[in-house]
Amino acid sequence: MFKHILVPTDGSELSSATVTRAVTFAREAGAKITFFYAQPDFPMPIYGEGALIDPTTPEQFSKAAAAEADAILEKSRELATVAGVECAGVTVVSEVPYEAIIEAAEKSACDLIFMASHGRRGLSGFLLGSETQKVLTHSKIPVLVYR
Repeated sequence: MFKHILVPTDGSELSSATVTRAVTFAREAGAKITFFYAQPDFPMPIYGEGALIDPTTPEQFSKAAAAEADAILEKSRELATVAGVECAGVTVVSEVPYEAIIEAAEKSACDLIFMASHGRRGLSGFLLGSETQKVLTHSKIPVLVYR
């Protein structure tokens, strides 16, 4: 049924568990996986009374974020490779992760997005939202939420 799955990951414990389950799902379905990581953009400094000065340059931040993305994606790819699942890894810099996730799924011609739910409920979930909720409400590609 599904032949190409996008699996967004942020390296968290919940996300890592989702990667593990997605690999099993893909192996059973005979699908390939594209792992995806949305790198944060360099935060704009805030100046004024009480502001903290961050000595990190945009170049240093970018290099560190890219290294983190590579490490997270490599761990996911290794897990898939051991399970015999064809896979790739994609990362982009984005201030709006849910949009980057949907765009990556479309560009990679994925027919399913398999992602974690961070489980916010009640008012905090409503006010804060989550990237998963935003993907669910904006994606035209089916989304499987793993909890």
